[in-house]
Amino acid sequence: MLTKRERTRQAILDTAAALASQHGLDSLSIGRLAAATGMSKSGLFAHFGSKEELQLATVDHAADIFVREVIEPARSAPRGVARIWALLDGFLEYVERGVFAGGCFFATTSAEFKSRPGSIRDRIAKQIASWNSYLEHAVEQAQQLGEIDPAADAHRIAFELNAFVKTAEAEHEFFGDNRVFADAREAVRERLESLRVRDRLSA
Repeated sequence: MLTKRERTRQAILDTAAALASQHGLDSLSIGRLAAATGMSKSGLFAHFGSKEELQLATVDHAADIFVREVIEPARSAPRGVARIWALLDGFLEYVERGVFAGGCFFATTSAEFKSRPGSIRDRIAKQIASWNSYLEHAVEQAQQLGEIDPAADAHRIAFELNAFVKTAEAEHEFFGDNRVFADAREAVRERLESLRVRDRLSA
């Protein structure tokens, strides 16, 4: 069970992540967060001693939310193609449901810090790389189980599947067109089916 201090910190970071998804991490300040949460600046300083500390904690918190909303539910699916599908479908649902007020937190912040070396960019990159690696590992597991062509490049497959999801995310954010989610799911489904070993053997 979380302590009162831990619950307060979680609530602050929920607000910070929502604001950053809309306006970027640079928009975060102790003053702005105090106004948004109804806390005093001194109360916030007790949790975060600097803007950079707040920004880094917000990135980690957003990653925890992504794990909770996308990765943890997918772990209940069997390893193999079913797990890959659960991960990508879960990512699309995460965007559809508007878990973050401004869309995907990492889409916003990676664009904001792509040309800005430093600890914050490194932390964002680490979290994005973690997702990419997890998806690639799911593909490798499907190959080991004999569900996907073992000769295929797992890294490239993961890149292609992720691209379908990321494109849908970007187009939905820009155009507001919900049809992109169905298009992405169909693209993922077709690509996975094209890689199934049974299809290749029966061809």
